[in-house]
Amino acid sequence: MTGSPAERVHVSRRAFVAAGAALAGGFALAGCSDSSAPTPSAATPSKDAIAAAEAARPHTGRTVTASLTPRPETIDLGGTLAATLAYGATLPGPVIRAIVGDELAVTVANRLNHPTSVHWHGIALRNDMDGAPPATPDIGPGTDFTYRFTAAHPGTYWAHPHTGLDADTGLYLPVIIDDPREPGAYDAEWIVVLDDWTDGIGKTPTEIYDDLHAPTRPAGDQVPGMPGMGGGMSAMAGVGTSPLLGGDAGDVSYPYYLINGRIPAAPNTFTATPGQRIRIRIINAGSDTAFRVALAGHTMTVTHSDGYPIVPTNVAALLIGMGERYDVTVTARDGVFPLVALAEGKNGLARALLSTAAGTAPEATFQPPELGGRLGTVEMYTATTDVDLGPAKPDTALSATLSGGMAKYDWTINGHAFADTQPLAITQGQRATLTFTNTTMMWHPMHLHGHTFQILRADGSRGARKDTAIVLPMQTLTVGLVADNPGTWMLHCHNTYHQEAGMMTSLDYTT
Repeated sequence: MTGSPAERVHVSRRAFVAAGAALAGGFALAGCSDSSAPTPSAATPSKDAIAAAEAARPHTGRTVTASLTPRPETIDLGGTLAATLAYGATLPGPVIRAIVGDELAVTVANRLNHPTSVHWHGIALRNDMDGAPPATPDIGPGTDFTYRFTAAHPGTYWAHPHTGLDADTGLYLPVIIDDPREPGAYDAEWIVVLDDWTDGIGKTPTEIYDDLHAPTRPAGDQVPGMPGMGGGMSAMAGVGTSPLLGGDAGDVSYPYYLINGRIPAAPNTFTATPGQRIRIRIINAGSDTAFRVALAGHTMTVTHSDGYPIVPTNVAALLIGMGERYDVTVTARDGVFPLVALAEGKNGLARALLSTAAGTAPEATFQPPELGGRLGTVEMYTATTDVDLGPAKPDTALSATLSGGMAKYDWTINGHAFADTQPLAITQGQRATLTFTNTTMMWHPMHLHGHTFQILRADGSRGARKDTAIVLPMQTLTVGLVADNPGTWMLHCHNTYHQEAGMMTSLDYTT
């Protein structure tokens, strides 16, 4: 994809490399280019084991079909046109919706000039349909492939490519799995997809990555375009720090931040009736941005994290990292209210509108006071009893030391980039603790394919069930999981640029 960028973004101002000491106990994750795959463990699960796991899932006997055609598109972001890659003429792509136990059959017709895939983010599905190599081969240009799997767990999920930097384009869509047994304690539903946007507006993702990764780029205060320096804009211009994220907010400043594919000056409007209870499903499809989300004039009750129910928690705003999803409920008031997603530590925001009556929305830059109120973060949430993984003693302890820095833009797990990764080994039926040890000065949203894990707090209590969790700089995070889905599963940072630079490994089942 080529084009004249309307706003240029270049290199980072930070040139430090974090300490590389590995701490005991833990869990390993990573991220990287899709051009190479890890060496499989000596003994990997058979196709029969994967088929047996699929057969054990609930089945309704119904098949939900869908078709996706990734291709170059020009997207209207609200009076601003962007040449990008997408599944159609709008963002996000079409919602795929099914009921627990349904089979999904999604045919992908690749009309790009390079391989693609569709990863079903957060869904514990059969390994050979995960949409990430080596478990699932990429789909070649001009060829078609049908993903076919059963959705075993209800929740808010999404889909995106696992090929290179394509996750920082328009190739994403929501996936909603409904549970017919769930009590419908809401009157309306609003799916909200957050994104940070550059493609077709600023530099392409490839150009940004090349600047970040260039071995000859200036370092630190030598970067052109930083305050007091002259020169063009930096990729870090407009990126500051965030105490919530432990320091630096990210690597890239984006021209726009979007909700449901629209810029703040041309927001989508969701219409409801005063007094209605609305379930808002919030998905962060961004590549380098955490968002602080609030609905003006309303308290949000957080009910689900990454698809799994939590003890309902009232907040004024919530923090959501890349790849995470939160479901909240609100009781609609009378008027017009902006839903604002502030790009945490960055110079921008996204917004949409809730309209229940006549009224005028505030200006596009308005930040509701709720953004400074009680903030929901993962430490506050606790899984409900029915999805708690329990206190059973782990059979094995896995470690993931996250290393790297901005000077070389080399991001690794356990000292290895993805091309040289050493997979983590686990056996079917084992319980494991996974300890992320972040030795870098950056925060990393770590994502595990094919499973959920449970946050294990320092005081020994158990928190939310998740598949993606923020690991703060120079901190550790321990989670627990059950090995109940055989295969080879990617573990990686969900910052698109960290993943491409090497922060990915795999969790391999052995026999």
